[in-house]
Amino acid sequence: MRRAPAVPLEIVVGVVGLATLGAEIAAARLLAPYFGASTIIWANTIGIVLVALSIGYWLGGRRADRDPTPEGLYKIVLLGAVLVGVVPFISGPFLDVAVDALDSISAGAFAGSLLAVLVLVAVPVLVLGMVAPYAIRLAVDTVEEAGTVSGRLYAISTVGSLLGTFSSALLLIPLLGTRRTFLVYAILLALVAVVGLARARWVVIPVGLIALMAVPVGIVKADAGAGKVIYDKDTEHQYARVVERPDGARWLELNEGQAVHSMKKPNTVLTDNIWDEYLVAPFAVLDEAPGRIAILGNAAGTTARAYGELFPDTVIDGVEIDGDLTEIGREYFDMNNPNLITHTADARPFLRQTDERYDAILVDAYRQPYIPFYLTTKEFFELARDRLNPGGLVMVNVGHPEGNDDLEKVLSRTMKEVFPTVLRDPAEDTNTLLIGSEAPGSAEQLAAAIPTLPLQIRPRAQEAAMRIGPPLEGGTVYTDDKAPVEWLIDLSIVEFAAEGDAG
Repeated sequence: MRRAPAVPLEIVVGVVGLATLGAEIAAARLLAPYFGASTIIWANTIGIVLVALSIGYWLGGRRADRDPTPEGLYKIVLLGAVLVGVVPFISGPFLDVAVDALDSISAGAFAGSLLAVLVLVAVPVLVLGMVAPYAIRLAVDTVEEAGTVSGRLYAISTVGSLLGTFSSALLLIPLLGTRRTFLVYAILLALVAVVGLARARWVVIPVGLIALMAVPVGIVKADAGAGKVIYDKDTEHQYARVVERPDGARWLELNEGQAVHSMKKPNTVLTDNIWDEYLVAPFAVLDEAPGRIAILGNAAGTTARAYGELFPDTVIDGVEIDGDLTEIGREYFDMNNPNLITHTADARPFLRQTDERYDAILVDAYRQPYIPFYLTTKEFFELARDRLNPGGLVMVNVGHPEGNDDLEKVLSRTMKEVFPTVLRDPAEDTNTLLIGSEAPGSAEQLAAAIPTLPLQIRPRAQEAAMRIGPPLEGGTVYTDDKAPVEWLIDLSIVEFAAEGDAG
């Protein structure tokens, strides 16, 4: 007579489904600082997971036929627990080596992310994929019940996968960080396996995984309003459209018009908007026009166009992940600065790969309403600092709901970990610029530079000199492991909406 499993098979497959999809979400989070978070990266991650699961199903079925015992199943689950638990500990060194190697042969993000996901995720997912067919083999007593049993177990596994997706993205990563998210799933797997095996010697594995938790981490189309849509396109990354206003001004709107990402007014390079601030605020640190700058989030080139007219000797690396926006800039926004070099790339991988050094790195990268988490961390600002010339600066556009400064405080605190000088310029109700530098800077320095600036921007510079001051206090330091940007912004939006309803 077949011995019943010590742990119900429904619990086994449910926990395995939970851990498999939870680990997949966490794996994408691990890859993002190295290769970005574009759809290509997600496609690689999902594709490799599906291939690994398919192979695991095949191998699990064969293994179950050779050893149809609960012990055999629990040992597979325990092996999966160990493999999931080690992923975040080998990821950093491996990804550093992988990126350097791929950079040396000029391989792109596709090959890099494919290799990284293959090495980091494929093996544990393959092992976890062996569980479902193994459990079905143990659960089926007669051919007549095979359909019912397999359907029930696969349904439970899928529910577990759904819970894993949401628990990872919405709860564990924001609260615990990426590494401990992996460990939580590994611990759950190990506990199920050890209870099933019922042997004291296996307890060391979940105990060891629990101990690792204490190890510090290395630290529908929107209406165009009064304007006319003169161009629109679903790009690889988003929906983009160009709206022309009655006065001839053009706006680049992304993702159903949630925000304007570039602007061009007739007969001027100025916008009377946040982009003008990029022309004056750097002089709170710099004592002359920058020789070379990088714009991370170039979009359709509003800032690059203005620099081309007002500071024609400044060389610009315009970095934009969506190459279609670069084409839109050339066609509709006069993005023809001869000193602009455009790069279709994700911002942080671009900085990792470039050999250039900059007098200013201007960060304005948003997938509305979120700034990519990997552009908010201590490690990112360390990388940016290393790409600056002596006396250079990093400037970040912090978008936020009116009256909410949670994200600004976090970024200020994080930048202060890297830069001895951090300044804030609350330029608009929903945009604050943060400036970080190893050189001294102040509003007084900007005021002193005003006579040397082009006439068109001197009034803007005078206004900025009256606003610029020290950063806000508070906030926490974000790291690549723990940077719950989406959670923070979602909460601020909810709070803003609630205050509006209350008013």
